[in-house]
Amino acid sequence: MKAITFDRYGSPDVLRLQDIEKPVVTDDMLVRIRAASANPYDWHFLTGKPYIMRLMLYALRKPRFTRLGADLAGQVEAVGRNVTRFRPGDAVFGMVNDEGPDKPFLALASFAEYVCVSEDRVALKPANLTFEQAAAVPVAALTALKGLRDIGRIGHGQKVLINGASGGVGTFAVQIAKSFGAEVTGVCSTRNVDLVRSLGAGQVFDYTREDFVRGGQRYDLVLDLVGNRSLSECMRVLKPTGVYLMSFGLPDNAWLGPFPRLLKARVVSRFVAPKLVELAWQFEREDLLVLTGLLEAGTVTPVIDRSYPLSEAPEGMRYLEAGHARGKVILTM
Repeated sequence: MKAITFDRYGSPDVLRLQDIEKPVVTDDMLVRIRAASANPYDWHFLTGKPYIMRLMLYALRKPRFTRLGADLAGQVEAVGRNVTRFRPGDAVFGMVNDEGPDKPFLALASFAEYVCVSEDRVALKPANLTFEQAAAVPVAALTALKGLRDIGRIGHGQKVLINGASGGVGTFAVQIAKSFGAEVTGVCSTRNVDLVRSLGAGQVFDYTREDFVRGGQRYDLVLDLVGNRSLSECMRVLKPTGVYLMSFGLPDNAWLGPFPRLLKARVVSRFVAPKLVELAWQFEREDLLVLTGLLEAGTVTPVIDRSYPLSEAPEGMRYLEAGHARGKVILTM
């Protein structure tokens, strides 16, 4: 089968389309992938940045993972002995398996024609979504859902600001926050104002012309997907009982990435009323089913910026790396 591989850290130029052995079904199920999406998660493993990640992965010189891709959408081709929910031919979407028990990393593998995946990692694809749209959902939408619902404890009538509202996570966050009855304010560039407003934001700050920090409003929750303002500035727009939630994509600091900011937030949070926390989550199939309901109802619709064939994965990763994607970047098989 065809798959994207790499054998050293670097830019998207190190990616190769190669023929590798097709997975063999034993316990799980074999899925023929029709589409996958690119995430900052993939970029971190490709580049080995921030460099502290290499220490965490015990892979200083060479990458521990030589494949990319967490999100997937496709059709079940064969099932193993542990599969009871799905049959060959079923259209599914979800994420690749974890590397192993109690291990926090994904064994990235969906930039390929086939993958073996546990039935607990996927759900039936909503019939009203294309494979490309379904592949856009898992990582980004689950990040938004977990942050808003479980950590931010979002509720009806609360004021929520999303910094980076036009990106992969941001476009889902605007819609999910709106579905909870929140009053949503988005921050994005000029060309994305209409998009963010169409997703449900009642107010949109064009950061090239306006400064949300000086807007005079206070919010119950600030979801910061960019990290381009200081903690003190962000605290200025929080209510005393508010929550500042951090989830950053590509790091400016090549060595430590967002970790200094996260550490500072943990320290500062001990002495101030607002809660300053980082967005961390684990995959749960029940959450994917929650998203399925929102998608089937049309409450949430994936936003796709560009699609590339698998052979053009380097171009797709370069576009993601530029940091200006509106919604998601998709690879099709």
